[in-house]
Amino acid sequence: MAHFAEIDSNGVVQRVIVVANKDTADANGNESEAIGVAFCQNLLGGNWKQTSYNGNIRKHYAGIGYTYDAARDAFIPPQPYPSWSLDADCNWQAPVAMPTDGKMYSWDEAAQSWKEVPKE
Repeated sequence: MAHFAEIDSNGVVQRVIVVANKDTADANGNESEAIGVAFCQNLLGGNWKQTSYNGNIRKHYAGIGYTYDAARDAFIPPQPYPSWSLDADCNWQAPVAMPTDGKMYSWDEAAQSWKEVPKE
């Protein structure tokens, strides 16, 4: 099975569908993204890009609301906080590293720091 994401004119993922291998392969059984894209366009219209469930292509598996960045050829998840920046692997990073002491933390955007999550 192959997965394809529909991208709107702003590069935002609208939906992700599963396409059978036979619908992405040529007469010799060789899979091709172009064949899968053509299948999606013929069936549903729109602009499509292949995505990989295990992240083998385009950095992340596409999700609704993700953005396709053509320059990076990557799907980028929504930015979790305004202060976070995108790294070279298209992952959002906090301006301060999360402590690695084994405790649970959540990001406090107003304080620009990690706050320990109390145990219940």
